[in-house]
Amino acid sequence: MEEEIANWLKKAEHDLNAVKSSIKTKNYDWACFQAQQAAEKALKALFIKKYKRLWKIHDLVKLAEKIKAPKEILNSCDELYPHYIPARYDVEVKYDKKDAEKSLLNAKIILKWTKEKLEKK
Repeated sequence: MEEEIANWLKKAEHDLNAVKSSIKTKNYDWACFQAQQAAEKALKALFIKKYKRLWKIHDLVKLAEKIKAPKEILNSCDELYPHYIPARYDVEVKYDKKDAEKSLLNAKIILKWTKEKLEKK
């Protein structure tokens, strides 16, 4: 179980680093999606720690609510979750550097909180 949690967290950190690379190359839509993925994987690591199983869901807000995340984390999840589909498929949605940097910030907030919670348990 601990290895599975560590793997999810490692993937989350990998995605977070990828966000930074995507911003540098001006792939802002992909950066927003990667930030959503980083947050999702980090939250799943904490969910597994708490419930001893994986919940196959992509809704960050529902995932965060289930693990009793504070309002700040719920707010970050609420801002990131909408990037899950449009950043990959919707050609009408235009992302810019500001969107990508905001997504990076939200993912960092979620990962920081998640790591703190995982260390306490």
